[in-house]
Amino acid sequence: MSRLRFFSAAVFLLSGFMTAQTAQGPSALTFQVLPAQSWTDTALDLQPGQTVSISALPSTGSSNCDPAGVSMDSAKVESLPLPDAKPGALIAKLHAHGAAPVLLGTKTDLHIDSPSHLFLGMNNSGTAPCEGGFKVTVKVSNSQGTQADSSPESETRGAQLKSQLSNAAQVFMSGQFGMGKSDSNSAAPSSSASGAESVSPAAIHISEAPIDAELRKLIDNLPRRVNDQLNNLGDMVNFVIVGNQKDVQAALEAASWHVADTDNRRAVLNAVMQTYDSKDYLAMPMSTLFLFGRKQDFGYEMAEPIAMVASRHHFRIWKAPFTWKGSEVWVGAGTHDIGFAKDKRNNNVTHKIDPAVDGERDNIGSSLQKANKGKTFSYYLPSNPVQEAKNATGDGYHSDGRLLVISLQ
Repeated sequence: MSRLRFFSAAVFLLSGFMTAQTAQGPSALTFQVLPAQSWTDTALDLQPGQTVSISALPSTGSSNCDPAGVSMDSAKVESLPLPDAKPGALIAKLHAHGAAPVLLGTKTDLHIDSPSHLFLGMNNSGTAPCEGGFKVTVKVSNSQGTQADSSPESETRGAQLKSQLSNAAQVFMSGQFGMGKSDSNSAAPSSSASGAESVSPAAIHISEAPIDAELRKLIDNLPRRVNDQLNNLGDMVNFVIVGNQKDVQAALEAASWHVADTDNRRAVLNAVMQTYDSKDYLAMPMSTLFLFGRKQDFGYEMAEPIAMVASRHHFRIWKAPFTWKGSEVWVGAGTHDIGFAKDKRNNNVTHKIDPAVDGERDNIGSSLQKANKGKTFSYYLPSNPVQEAKNATGDGYHSDGRLLVISLQ
């Protein structure tokens, strides 16, 4: 099953379980607003007398996006949905058709005077004025400032997840079929991640003791890159974990990593059932890559619910064909998906990675260190490092060439 069919099936099945309810729940809702889609449907139905409090920040990794807008050639401003606002600013409309957009910016309150439905968007036309998007928080209260009466939280959460999955599918289709306003061949949203709030993670505390000479020799003999089913070389091997399987799995779970689904059909059912049970689906299927002549033993990912359709931290690991001092050795390749791009092998759409792959290597290490699951953390530059290369889909990446070597507690 293709990713597109996965998205479509999941949205269809979710629609059978859930209907958007009147706004809205005991806690704030969070949405990712991306330039590749015209409007993000929040699934919030609003009533007269309610106040909608909205605040926004650039998504993690969005270095040049600002909810207040960015500077742009004045000649292009007239074509914007809201010409009086800066390009790229966060805007909203309260009806699906015929409603004039309103400026939201970084923070604002909307006072509702007629039955409405909230849509969020970016003030852009054609090519987006910045890369990335916004993380938008929405909270609804009544005229007395208390939270609005609501349906059960599970229904509210289900409506939000349904909307986010639908929006993610729209982003995918805009890359696959040229739909939407963006004229680039990729969409690059980003999301903050559970357990890793930034693609520039906190500095890892590196152990002072040198890596054992025998372990260095074993690492020097490792393959430097993984490959796809056609033997196209791809992602670089950029970390090693020393520890037995049950300890590795327990450590990664404690560090908020989730095992990826391996079957797309099962993934659709899992997405539906977990959402129906008011849980978050955090196991987007991962493609198969190969090392040591076999597919990955495990794939792990970390991202906000549903946003991982477009953006996620993830890695694959393989058990090495050797042990060190009685412990298993796991070899991994980690990258950060930041959106969609053309697959140069077949012109389909695939995930686009952050070309600075060392950030994901360090994110993996810092997450384990934060969870207090690593005994030692060391960098090692092998004798034949990978510093500039392309992955199997044709996208380039760069690295300082070092592997992060982690020994578990």
